[in-house]
Amino acid sequence: MSSTFGHTFRITTFGESHGAAVGVVVDGCPPRLPLSLADIQTDLDRRRPGQSRLVTQRNEADTAELLSGVFEGRTTGTPIALVVHNADQNPGAYDHLRDVYRPSHADYTFDAKYGFRDHRGGGRSSARETIGRVAGGAVARRLLTEVAGIEVLGWVSSVHTIDAEVHAATVTRADVEATPTRCPDPRAAEAMVHAIEAARADGDSLGGVVTCVARNVPSGLGEPVFDKLDAQLAGAMLSLPAAKGFEIGSGFAGSRLTGRQHNDPFVPAADRPGGVATSSNFAGGVQGGISNGEAVLFRVAFKPTATISSPQTTVTRAAEPTTLAAKGRHDPCVLPRAVPLVEAMTCLVLADLWLRQRSVDVLPRRPDDR
Repeated sequence: MSSTFGHTFRITTFGESHGAAVGVVVDGCPPRLPLSLADIQTDLDRRRPGQSRLVTQRNEADTAELLSGVFEGRTTGTPIALVVHNADQNPGAYDHLRDVYRPSHADYTFDAKYGFRDHRGGGRSSARETIGRVAGGAVARRLLTEVAGIEVLGWVSSVHTIDAEVHAATVTRADVEATPTRCPDPRAAEAMVHAIEAARADGDSLGGVVTCVARNVPSGLGEPVFDKLDAQLAGAMLSLPAAKGFEIGSGFAGSRLTGRQHNDPFVPAADRPGGVATSSNFAGGVQGGISNGEAVLFRVAFKPTATISSPQTTVTRAAEPTTLAAKGRHDPCVLPRAVPLVEAMTCLVLADLWLRQRSVDVLPRRPDDR
């Protein structure tokens, strides 16, 4: 089972939903980077359960403990280990699932692959494993902010059939955090709250889309042919629990345009390091798998939460038909808590590619380089 992500900047996550703890080891972070627990806790607080009435009410503070890799407020260049202890785990609440497969969960597929599974809330397949991603992503965010000035911001752009109107160039973190939905459009946010609460009351769940923008990304990030920036982002996003779709720039809508409509013309730009910009951004900031200096803009689709309280037909491990209605705590919509997950994976991809680009630029460029 692979639990490591990244090349130069790498994370390895560990832990299960109802085990003793979850956490991450970050390897490849440069030394002397200013880093505090507060930098990490801020993003963990945005991910944690119980933060509003729209999400699961599992009572976890998700307080991080720093075990290694930081001394006197700066990284040492050695592995950074972070752990979050599970305080409100209740494995006994899942005993009824020991021999039953939950519809649209990983119960059956884990059994098919390993011949054994952790039925306590899904174990390693639970979204609780994303704590390690968010903690590692917070370290990556600190690196990007400190050395590259890159800003990564995500928001909920749709829930079910409700679409928000958001200007990606001007939306701020304050706009996103103004409502529990993390949708910066107040009109849409209010409608989303009503829809999510209605779905919960009906024993159902809703899906939606998170949009993310990375600003001030320098040109040149991305490794052709197989480690293209957009390919890395797609793999990172689709590794998230409940993620079912990814599109960058114009995405699927671009297939309905002509080349003349879709191409991004180059224009002079004195404020850019290379003196070049594009007058449109259908490419989403990536051309040929390499960042072009424009904002990197993409969207991630999340399915409705698989755990619902309505009765559903399923089978046991012995393939006997049965009916299951979920008990306990679950998210009627994952979107509000998915925003920090999308941001974390974006930061991890960009930090890794930024460090890899540094290895390309070890020799100074000459005036006559072409």
